[in-house]
Amino acid sequence: MSAASAIATGVRAAARISPDLGAALALPLFRRVGKRAPVVASDLATHRAARRGTVRIPGIQGRGVDVVTYEWGAGERTVLLAHGWQSRASMFAPLVRELRSEGFRVLAFDGPANGDSPGRHTYVVDHLDVIGELTRREGAWHAIVGHSFGSLAALMAVHGGIPATRVVGIASAADPRIFVDGFGTMLRLDASTRDALAARYAARDFTGQPDPFERYSAVRHPLPFETPLLLVHDRGDLRIPFIESERLLEANRGHARLLATEGLSHNRVLRADVTLDAVMEFMLAGDEASTGQMAREASLAAHPSAAVG
Repeated sequence: MSAASAIATGVRAAARISPDLGAALALPLFRRVGKRAPVVASDLATHRAARRGTVRIPGIQGRGVDVVTYEWGAGERTVLLAHGWQSRASMFAPLVRELRSEGFRVLAFDGPANGDSPGRHTYVVDHLDVIGELTRREGAWHAIVGHSFGSLAALMAVHGGIPATRVVGIASAADPRIFVDGFGTMLRLDASTRDALAARYAARDFTGQPDPFERYSAVRHPLPFETPLLLVHDRGDLRIPFIESERLLEANRGHARLLATEGLSHNRVLRADVTLDAVMEFMLAGDEASTGQMAREASLAAHPSAAVG
């Protein structure tokens, strides 16, 4: 039995005695990001070509964290990329290459405990702080693109006032509770233990603050209507269920559309041609045309008879 399997078995055994006891043992595992993702060989050239920098954020403990940033290109339109959990900026390399070929300037970062940035933990608050600090330096974004955990941060940032002409969410999380439930599924924890874990996490890292599962819910806090949203999600995603993007589509009805893919899983969808093509079309579309098209699609979805003529 591996160490991870032994720990999971111990957590389940404790949970049978008391859900709160099981949650207490599970919390350190849930909070830790884990092994860092390496740079994929095919992405090395793009990764090395970036102009590197740093941005300092408070961090969840308020002690200060230096986050590594990356910059490519020099166009007038700037796109910001926000990676997912246990990932890194270089995962966006195929999209970076597409954006550069169309004259965009691109910025990205490795969140704390990810890629080349220091630390052992990362939180959606960290991503929001990085996005906020980069916005203070750069001004408004042509777009913010997020993957998974980073998509939740992108959505919450723009809801909170970060200026962006459009947003792309790939394999998006609709609200942070999905990460507790996904972790619970991995460890085979029952519903009571998952609830206890969520409560412990909120009390441990957000003491005296509003409920983080409500505060950082992109379903409860949708984008402004004038901000077009493109969602891309694979129906077979085992990490973030497809229904999460369906929930986001409904919450942003009238200015969002969802591209469903098949057989691409959680990470491969980020690099697939069908995704890159859809994202680039969205990037190059005029703002009014993009929003108007989404509104027409939403109207047809609500009144399909209108499409018959």
